[in-house]
Amino acid sequence: MPGPVTWLPDAEGTVTDLPVFGSASPMREVTETVAFDAAWDSSRRAKVRELFDGMAADWSSRATPEREASILDALDRGGLAGGTVIELGSGTGLGTGHLIERFDDLIALDLSMQMLRHQPDLAPKVQADASMLPFPDGAADLLVLVNMLLFPAEVDRVVRPGGGLLWINTLGHETPIHLSPEAVVDALPGSWTATAGRAGSGLWAAVQRA
Repeated sequence: MPGPVTWLPDAEGTVTDLPVFGSASPMREVTETVAFDAAWDSSRRAKVRELFDGMAADWSSRATPEREASILDALDRGGLAGGTVIELGSGTGLGTGHLIERFDDLIALDLSMQMLRHQPDLAPKVQADASMLPFPDGAADLLVLVNMLLFPAEVDRVVRPGGGLLWINTLGHETPIHLSPEAVVDALPGSWTATAGRAGSGLWAAVQRA
C-alpha cells in the first residue's frame, strides 16, 4: 500500500498565487495517463521528442529564481542521500547545474537529443527513453525528475532497495507535467513514503522506498 506523504512548512517566499498555465496543457493528460495507465508507445514517444527538440534552443530562457528555488529547497530539505544519481528529463541543464554541486556521480538523461546538445557539459549525457532505461536493475541510489514524466515501473526497477526519487515541479500545480506528491506515491509499485514541500513557485517530493 502507498505510504503517507508528510508535508513540511512552506519555505519563506513561496509563491501561492500562480497564473493558470500548465493545467490547460495537453502534456497534463499525457503525464497522468503515462503514470497510471502506462499509455506510452512509439507514436507518443516521437511526438514528445519532436515537441522538446523544437523548444530546446530557448529552453534555458525559462529559468527564473522562483523556479529554481524548488530545486534548491528539495536538495536542502528532502533528506535523500546521493550515491549514483540519474537525472531523468535533464533538458538543457536547469536542474543539472544544481545537482552536480551536490552529487559526484551524476548522469543526465533526456529523450531529446537537441536538449542535450544545448546542455553544458556538466555530467555524462545519455539520450534515451525513460520508459526503458539503459541501466540494470537497482543501478540508481537516486532518480531526480524535474518537470519530467513519471514511468513508475522503470523507477521501481532501477532504484535500489533503500533508494529514492526526487520529484520536482517548478511551477507547482501549474507545471504542465505535474503530479501531486500523493499521486506520485500512489503511482509507484510497492511501498514508498514521501516528504514534500513548496518553495518559490514550485513543489517537490522526496520519495523513499520503504
